[in-house]
Amino acid sequence: MSLKLTILGFNSAIPKKKSAPTAQLLEIAGRNFLIDCGEGTQVQLRKAKAKFSKIHHIFISHLHGDHVFGLVGLISTLQLLGKETPLYIFGPKGIQDFIMNQLKHTQARCTFDIVFKELESKESVKVFEDDKVEVFTIPLDHRIYTNGYLFREKTKPRKLNIQAVGNYPEIEICDYENLKRGRDFQLSNGEIIPNEALTLEPEKSFSYAFCSDTRYKPDIVPIIKDVDILYHEATFLSDLQEMAQYTGHSTAREAATIARDANAGKLILGHFSNRYKNLNVLLEEAQTVFENTIIPVQFGVYEPDHEILKLNS
Repeated sequence: MSLKLTILGFNSAIPKKKSAPTAQLLEIAGRNFLIDCGEGTQVQLRKAKAKFSKIHHIFISHLHGDHVFGLVGLISTLQLLGKETPLYIFGPKGIQDFIMNQLKHTQARCTFDIVFKELESKESVKVFEDDKVEVFTIPLDHRIYTNGYLFREKTKPRKLNIQAVGNYPEIEICDYENLKRGRDFQLSNGEIIPNEALTLEPEKSFSYAFCSDTRYKPDIVPIIKDVDILYHEATFLSDLQEMAQYTGHSTAREAATIARDANAGKLILGHFSNRYKNLNVLLEEAQTVFENTIIPVQFGVYEPDHEILKLNS
């Protein structure tokens, strides 16, 4: 499986014994992305047995403390661990000033470059791309400028049909990469062998959408259409709809509606108000709209086609 999501924290503003503020570690196509960095995230990473050396890209949804207060501590730890490669931080305009002032006043000296990618567009834009993964913003509607993020694997190479390839001695090993990329093969006599006759369909490419603090915003549905896993905040039940609207949050029913309309494979709820001692009430409300909904557990590791792969502890 080329996508695994580790929930480091899923609570709202106040940390609890069994639920830290928002932070997630996403592994996709061999890359590791940290998403939000609430207070204590570096401790959560330790408990999850994550390798700090693999963290090179951090995506911050917005500048409320429960999503960003752990960032300067993590940067300090990376420095103490001797990190030398650049750290890329994506987040709202102002995040560079927020972090660099803390480092300045604590006289911290980084052993590595911090490259800030400040965001201010209100439209969905591509903010990261390499040969295997691309990341897009998901414009949200909170009390301050906020983005979610869509992580999407690029189409994987086609698989060789070795038996079919063996029927054509002219095809050499050096031709395999072109076939995997979808190219046809031309024989010496000029005959074109279509790629579909020589290869098999590629393995499925996966996607993950992280929708942090936001009011109900149905216009994000086209951006996240057919996503394999959707995380969407669900701070309140629908009887507190007015409070959700006033505070810039969503209800469990609204999160489920987004998942249903986007044809998501699975919905993970989060960012619950501390008023709810039993989170099953939020799960039950969401499942009336979208059945494949999950309440996360701390250090739960989730894959597209599985409930919980394992628990890190």
